[in-house]
Amino acid sequence: MTEEEWQEIQETIPDARDGLTRTERIVLYVLKQTQEELDNRNVPTAMLYGRVLEYVDMSEAELHVYLDRLGVRK
Repeated sequence: MTEEEWQEIQETIPDARDGLTRTERIVLYVLKQTQEELDNRNVPTAMLYGRVLEYVDMSEAELHVYLDRLGVRK
């Protein structure tokens, strides 16, 4: 198994602890971190997207899919 195949598997299989994938966990972590910086105000999606890109390569549409799956409201 190549390194790329192993990383793809890690991205798609949810963790047994909480059922989140690595990408979902990163999105939630960055959202929480940014919310704290903004004194618990709503985080603009564009700001969140820019910060998530520092960790994961994804399109804006993919971020919206993750936000919908996680129950984050606009």
